[in-house]
Amino acid sequence: MNNIVLCGFMGCGKSTVGKNLARKTGRKFVDMDTYIEEKAGMTVSEIFEKHGENGFRNMEHEACRELSEMSGLIIASGGGAFTFKRNSDVFKSKDTIVLIDVELETIKYRLRNDKTRPLLQKPDKDRVMQELYEKRLPLYKSAADITVKGKNTPLKTAFEIIDAVEKFNK
Repeated sequence: MNNIVLCGFMGCGKSTVGKNLARKTGRKFVDMDTYIEEKAGMTVSEIFEKHGENGFRNMEHEACRELSEMSGLIIASGGGAFTFKRNSDVFKSKDTIVLIDVELETIKYRLRNDKTRPLLQKPDKDRVMQELYEKRLPLYKSAADITVKGKNTPLKTAFEIIDAVEKFNK
């Protein structure tokens, strides 16, 4: 059974929807950032501080390779994972990639008080999010096999994904 890999911008609901999806499909849920943190023995923020973004991205690629070798998972990728073709290529070979597409204004609202994401710890958080969103969205779309609009509750979005994946895999 191939994996279902969720991609999308930070705050789009990959983890929340992914947990619902795992419950409804009987698959195991894996949050890629948590997976990396457990392997590294430090938080994503600490990895960024100690090894820089490049160090984190290398760990992220290794996590993509390892997780793609497993099966029957619901994987919530990190927001930047699918901005690198090498990561898309790893999953494209056998897994189904689903983009949860959420409007930027909704994401800004969801992340308004977030202090955990290293890329947003800048003075002009809104401008940074706008630039990242505009740069990343086309990359997510090109990597995704399926796109769902993240307009509904996480549970309804999970059911939309289940339907879309069934149709895609027929």
